[in-house]
Amino acid sequence: MEQLPLPVQLRPEANFAAYVPGPNAEARAALEAWGQGTGEPFALVWGPPGTGKTHLLQAACQALVAAGRPAQYLPLRHPGLTPEILVGLEQVDRIALDDCEAIAGDPAWEGALFTLYNRLRESGGGLLASADQPPASLPLTLPDLRSRLGWGPCYRLQPLGEQDCAELLRGTASRLGLRLKPDLVDYLMRRLTRDPGSLLAFLDDLDRESLAARKAPSIPLARRVLEATGRDPT
Repeated sequence: MEQLPLPVQLRPEANFAAYVPGPNAEARAALEAWGQGTGEPFALVWGPPGTGKTHLLQAACQALVAAGRPAQYLPLRHPGLTPEILVGLEQVDRIALDDCEAIAGDPAWEGALFTLYNRLRESGGGLLASADQPPASLPLTLPDLRSRLGWGPCYRLQPLGEQDCAELLRGTASRLGLRLKPDLVDYLMRRLTRDPGSLLAFLDDLDRESLAARKAPSIPLARRVLEATGRDPT
């Protein structure tokens, strides 16, 4: 069968420089090695939402593409995907599959992923996977797929601590051209949910409001954004 077109674009901001590792330095180093074409060809990262699984998988693919090597990122939760999307994918050499828990329990998907693992191993390729739990806990119906997911090292991603979240706020704001004063960072850290997705979503809103108002970020401007977006303004 001819390989189906893949409907996913990498986000330019998803790179290793923008990832604050916190307690996940070992996983970041391993995925950087994978993105350099070195290290273990098969690996898996797992953890709850907001720990940066998607960011790291995309960053690894970005690094390969920048070095002129073929790579493909594919989120298995993408709407409309069917197992046929995996047919012939081993031709790409390095594959990153996000949210493997999304296909657990589906025999067609599990069979297609099992076949892809085997073909990548035969061809000398590599596969980087993510899931919300370790392979042993995934509700898979195909035992051999569980063993494939555990072929290489598995890394647990943990949530960032408060100081790491503050660093993420400052660093991302700087890349957006926003200067957050220390009192504003403290103000935001008392009011925003401490997970990267929520923090970065707020910065996008703050950036738009700052541009529209032609004002630098400040506590009054941040309070206005918090109120307008239904976040806790207290």
